[in-house]
Amino acid sequence: MTTGRRGRLTVYLGAAPGVGKTYAMLDEAHRRRARGTDVVIGLVETHGRTATVERIGDLEMLPRRLVEHRGTTLTELDVPAVVERSPEVVLVDELAHTNAPGSEHPKRWQDVHDLLDAGIDVVTTVNVQHLASLTDDVEAITGVRQRETVPDKVVREADQIQLVDLSPEQLRRRLAHGNVYRADQIDASMSSFFRVGNLTALRELALLWLADRVDDALTRYRADHAIGGTWPARERIVVAVTGGPETETLLRRAARIAQRAAGTELLAVHVLPTDGLPSTPSATIAAHRALAESLGGVFHTVVGEDVPSAVVDFARGVNATMIVVGVSRHSVWRQALLGSSGAEIARLSGAIDVHLVTHERAHVGTGVGSRYSSLSPRRRAAGWGSALVLPAALTAVLLLIGRDDVALATDAMLLLAGVVGVALIGGLWPAVVAAVVSNLCLNWFFAAPVGRLTIAEGENVLALAVFVVVAVAVASVVDLAARRTTQAYRARAEASTLAALSRSVLSGQDTAQAIVERLAQTFAMAEVRLEERADDRAPWAVVAHERWATTEAGPVGSGGSGRSGATDDGPVTEVAIDDRHRLLLAGRVLPASDRQVVEAFGAQAGIVLEHRRLREQAAQAEVLERTESTRTALLAAVSHDLRTPLAVIRTAVDGLASPDVELDREDRDILTATIADSTYRLERLIGNLLDLSRLQTGAVRPVLRAASLEEVVPIAVEPWLSDLALDVPEDLPLVHTDPGLFERVVANVVSNAVRHSPPGAKVLFTASATRAAVELRIADTGPGVPDDRKATMFEPFQRLDDTSVNGLGLGLAVASGLADAVGARIAAEDTPGGGLTMVLTVPREPAPDSGRDDGMVP
Repeated sequence: MTTGRRGRLTVYLGAAPGVGKTYAMLDEAHRRRARGTDVVIGLVETHGRTATVERIGDLEMLPRRLVEHRGTTLTELDVPAVVERSPEVVLVDELAHTNAPGSEHPKRWQDVHDLLDAGIDVVTTVNVQHLASLTDDVEAITGVRQRETVPDKVVREADQIQLVDLSPEQLRRRLAHGNVYRADQIDASMSSFFRVGNLTALRELALLWLADRVDDALTRYRADHAIGGTWPARERIVVAVTGGPETETLLRRAARIAQRAAGTELLAVHVLPTDGLPSTPSATIAAHRALAESLGGVFHTVVGEDVPSAVVDFARGVNATMIVVGVSRHSVWRQALLGSSGAEIARLSGAIDVHLVTHERAHVGTGVGSRYSSLSPRRRAAGWGSALVLPAALTAVLLLIGRDDVALATDAMLLLAGVVGVALIGGLWPAVVAAVVSNLCLNWFFAAPVGRLTIAEGENVLALAVFVVVAVAVASVVDLAARRTTQAYRARAEASTLAALSRSVLSGQDTAQAIVERLAQTFAMAEVRLEERADDRAPWAVVAHERWATTEAGPVGSGGSGRSGATDDGPVTEVAIDDRHRLLLAGRVLPASDRQVVEAFGAQAGIVLEHRRLREQAAQAEVLERTESTRTALLAAVSHDLRTPLAVIRTAVDGLASPDVELDREDRDILTATIADSTYRLERLIGNLLDLSRLQTGAVRPVLRAASLEEVVPIAVEPWLSDLALDVPEDLPLVHTDPGLFERVVANVVSNAVRHSPPGAKVLFTASATRAAVELRIADTGPGVPDDRKATMFEPFQRLDDTSVNGLGLGLAVASGLADAVGARIAAEDTPGGGLTMVLTVPREPAPDSGRDDGMVP
């Protein structure tokens, strides 16, 4: 009997055998029992230790299950016996134990899960060397490979973990005194597994593993209680990654700092602008991510407008104790004007330490080449040309107009407009050159004294200086806007491409074909193939194929060859999705930026294809499981329910045919009636089996027409007339159904009601009409059905409390299936005073002149 809740799991974790896990578990059992808790021992391994045996005391111990294996009798935990006993708490020793062959589960932790599912709390024990994630480390330390393991997830999900700790010296003394192993095993154990170094390392593993679990609980607690401050419970180092050449130095320095204290975590964080557009090439970020992971760290990417604030917020969010940041690459004068990220992080960090690391690129400036241009080479060439030609052309125009007719401010504004035009054409640096050239032209041709680079009037000096500053500022803004526009357009195109794939999948299109069609359209490729193979040695086979009308390479040729290289359609680009899938695109050479999009597209396509394959496999497995379950239940039920009436018929026939027995007429009539009754039961059983088979295979084809209940009810209830109290009015309207199939529905429901009614009690059969339907109510006064069983009572092989011997539990399943087929509904309600009422609702026949079924009374 289950309580409706899942049991709680308590684990006693130790670093090695003999630290006292079982003894501590028994202590807890005695404490719980003293508080009135029902505690039993499911399985405790004493290993002959006297103190453990004595500590069991008077605790109730359930018998173990005996298993015969190769002539040896083994004992295992008897899960059914524990469930039947249904204690509040059960003790189960050695969670990682491997069960004997022939057991229901191969591992004891799976038995424990069954007990937890039954609502029983479990207290268990496990050693750290049995945790699956630590087996390699334990083997490297002790030289012994642990064969019995338990998944870390099983222990991590425990509601409570208690560490049973003992120093290596104390454990060795226990071993020497014979409190762990027999005397003949002591010397060998102390010189091998139980060396001080081994025990110290295992103890550290146990502490670090448990610290991870405690840290998870601490994180949840801080989140639940909205605690934003840093709690330095564990060393956690955050590295601020800019993407520059100094990143490798920062990561390696932070990794060396992390190695000074065991259990320290290393986290690298890179901040993107709020628009999500990267300022560093993705290949560089990928290389830094790989380096961080190779050093044992985790790489994170966050979005933030202000880099120092984003780094500090991330550090506080992960409860970091230190931030590692590099010395600024900007020149000293720029730091003096704008400050540095390192100084700002130190100002905002609060209780978090900030470690400033110098490097080769410190204070040398970012360089002109650090900002890559998104403009095409043609636009850049036009920009540099216009930087020289446009100022000269504007100067010539102004000279033609005349120096005396136009003021210096007007000359400056016109040349400033030319600088802005250069920025729109070629970007920042051509505009800077244009600003310098324009300034020289203003000074030489228009600022007094003309023809010299000296300036006579002080206000002209200010005007020319402001001109240069404004020109450079405007050019910088225009260049930034142009780059952001290009990046935003590309990002929008990428998002649109991936969104189109998602829409194709969600709309029910063939996933593989949707992939290649979208790729061919988006990237204007002559041909796109999606290929797969069964394994690394199998040949590639085409899954989906799409040819597009025209490409940049010209008209479509004869088709791709399916190999990287070139075809009549142009160069072929191969993009690997995974080991079993690849994309081939023919038509033109893909730029690096487009290839990255295609790779991202392919990765998503691979996930979609794998998800579809797993979904298909799951559907097939579900069908097979359902079929197998039905077959197993059918065979198990038929072995009794089909054999019982056959045995009765055989006995009655033998009695009638026996020459040694003289029967009078009354006895012959009884045997004949028995044969008839058993034959009828067989007919109904076989009929229900055939109906169930037809329903599951979709072979039921109802013929719906107008019918009267007078042609359905009498035939359906005839075998049970003496057990029924009928109240069916004669003026009921016609119904719209298949009379033959609906008769089977009524018969099965009535048969079920009669079978579960008390002896001598009548089943009430009533009928009434509503505005849109006719209701038949079959009410019995039997035991009824609990509410939690009403949802499953219409499934095959469901028999109330498994006590019925007069059928397979198919009657209601067949009735429900046939009712759906003929448009009727069947529902279960409680009978007032006790019992079950089955309600059959069948639609009324529409009026001939209504034209539609609107549910109104004719």
